[in-house]
Amino acid sequence: MAYRTTLDLLYKLLRYFPNYECDTRKNLMAVIGGLQSDTSFHMADVLELYKIPQLTYGSFAPIDKDNAKSPSFFRMVPNEAHQNLGLLRLLQHFGWIWIGIFAETDDSGEHFLQEMVPLLAKNGICVAFTAMIVNQGFWNNFGDAIGLFSDVNAALLGSNVSTIILYGETRTVISLNTFLHFLNPEILENASLRWVWVMTAQADFVLSGIQKLWGFEFFQGTMIFAIHSQELPAFQKFLTNIKPYRIQGDGFLRDFWEQAFDCTLPNPKETSVVDGRCTGEEKMESLPGPVFEMHMTGHSYSIYNAVYAIAHALHDLYLSHSNRRPISGGGKRDGLQELQPWQLHPFLQYLSFNNSAGERVSFNDDKEMEGGFDVMNLVTFPNKFYGRVKIGKVDPDALEGKELIIDEGRILWHSCFNQEVPLSLCNDYCHPGSQKQKKEKEKFCCYDCVPCPDGKIANQKDMKDCIKCPEDQYPSKGKDQCILKTITFLSYEEPLGISLASLAVSLSLITVLVLGIFFECRDTPIVKANNRNITYALLISLLLCFVSSLLFLGQPTKVTCYLRQTAFGIIFSVAVSCVLAKTITVVVAFMATKPGSSMRKWIGKRLTYSIIFLCFLVQATICMLWLGTSPPFPDVDMQSMTTGIVAGCNEGSAIMFYIVLGYLGLLSLISLTVAFLARKLPDTFNEAKFITFSMLIFCSVWVSFVPTYLSTRGKYMVAVEIFSILVSSAGLLGCIFSPKCYIILLRPELNKKEQLICRKN
Repeated sequence: MAYRTTLDLLYKLLRYFPNYECDTRKNLMAVIGGLQSDTSFHMADVLELYKIPQLTYGSFAPIDKDNAKSPSFFRMVPNEAHQNLGLLRLLQHFGWIWIGIFAETDDSGEHFLQEMVPLLAKNGICVAFTAMIVNQGFWNNFGDAIGLFSDVNAALLGSNVSTIILYGETRTVISLNTFLHFLNPEILENASLRWVWVMTAQADFVLSGIQKLWGFEFFQGTMIFAIHSQELPAFQKFLTNIKPYRIQGDGFLRDFWEQAFDCTLPNPKETSVVDGRCTGEEKMESLPGPVFEMHMTGHSYSIYNAVYAIAHALHDLYLSHSNRRPISGGGKRDGLQELQPWQLHPFLQYLSFNNSAGERVSFNDDKEMEGGFDVMNLVTFPNKFYGRVKIGKVDPDALEGKELIIDEGRILWHSCFNQEVPLSLCNDYCHPGSQKQKKEKEKFCCYDCVPCPDGKIANQKDMKDCIKCPEDQYPSKGKDQCILKTITFLSYEEPLGISLASLAVSLSLITVLVLGIFFECRDTPIVKANNRNITYALLISLLLCFVSSLLFLGQPTKVTCYLRQTAFGIIFSVAVSCVLAKTITVVVAFMATKPGSSMRKWIGKRLTYSIIFLCFLVQATICMLWLGTSPPFPDVDMQSMTTGIVAGCNEGSAIMFYIVLGYLGLLSLISLTVAFLARKLPDTFNEAKFITFSMLIFCSVWVSFVPTYLSTRGKYMVAVEIFSILVSSAGLLGCIFSPKCYIILLRPELNKKEQLICRKN
């Protein structure tokens, strides 16, 4: 039929003579049509032979199809890739990732599936099923219909999809609607209402025959892509002025009028009056939307633009032709008769003009109309009427990801969804705190949800992989958010810090008290007998040891990190060197009492001060090298604690830190050895026993300190060092000065020179 009608356009008489023009007055320059792709291609087969431009307004011909490559084939619709992109963006916008596709059984349907399925998969959308639908125009027998129903039934009821894309033309929609009305009512009640339909621009809702009785209630809430259109001035006035008797010989208008108004137009040759006749004055605006739309549709807009495109091309061609060759006396009419259809091709190809709606009309390099699509929402009514509401558009020239604009507030969903956005998923979303785990032998949109592993969170639904929190944060109990870690350090406000600070202050006060007692009793024999200057130096260094422990409390700063280890090392070296000097002084003094001893020259303050200064100088040199090469600095440890950040001092060079401790250990070991060897010297001059005990305590504390320090972290590591400083210093203070304070305060009768001489004898 398409071939016959096309040949009718070529020849005025109903006699076909290929390659022969029998009527010179009928010079066909261009053809607009058709709506379906197969019709357009059949027309193109004929028109291409005569190089007559064809402007099709409803089909999306694949680019690689021979007809589509013809220089005379123009499409008044945008590139189908823009529609595919719009479909993708629509699915992404509503989060529909588990869908089905129905496509018409023709080349266009196959091409759509080949393009769309990989595009969806690339963007994380799974196609649960694809099914081909044979439209009613190609049903050869009842068996074809049964086969179609079987395929559609298996696809619809055998899958849990909620969103279905329908790619096809008007007859495809009618075929599917027919099937839905033949389904078991119980199945329809339970299943059909859960489907959201998305239709492409080829489809149009045309109610004819039995469709008038059924309506399209199953497609309530459908999203429809339509070729972009714009309301034109005076278009509705033009429609209202259409009357069947004004255009003679238009059989289409006559048939439409009779079907639309359900009446019969009178035949001029008939004289009898028949009931149900049309008057010809019926009003088009009284027709319901499903029968006739008074608004400009996408297809109507394309036809309108096609007419004006041909008019502009003819005008440009005529001007070009007349400028090159003067028109004969026949005038414009003869000039137009000389024009040939193929001459329109370049003028159509490079055409560009603004239509009456103010929009630009032009073709791209593939002879496709530039432009986008409108997104419509189908609204059905109980009386089987329907309306279409524009809810968005697809702009292919917009920024990537912004091509689709949707006004969700204007969408009317099917009543079963209670105006909530439907879900179309293979399974429920994975809630925050869990991640997706692929199911074996299932499509990638189908997955299980498993809790996030320790140390990771999922703060959004449906996350593919859980993420680690930043170093300064930790996962919440539900693993759905990261919580900022608290900075922890040994502070003065917490019980442990208060206890250590109180102990340090108490020991400092005791040391000050002992120093005051010794200074007050500086002229007594027991003070003078043990070199009171060394005693003062030892007490002051012990006092500084107790005070220096307070540097370890509070949040570390650059100053405290610089001072606390170096001050501790230097002050402790002075204290231990004082103990060593006292012990060596006793030994030298005893050895000098022997007749002819050469040790007499070492007796005096010079030896004592030299020992103290030399020991101090070595430790000070080590500390200066430490500060000069790799000094301590404030640092944070984010790994040791799950919920907190440990603020502390990084020692800079661990080797230098242990050299400082090693040097103190060496001094204490020498002091212990000398004191142990001198423990049996006469009591008058001898403190060796008490020094031995004090150094045993000192060495025991610091030997225990090293493994304990290495095995603890955070503020407890700092507490271990403070405790070691306080205990070792208290051991020196208690063991060396407790016996003397006892004699000075409680047994003053023993603090006499006569008593010392008596004890010596």
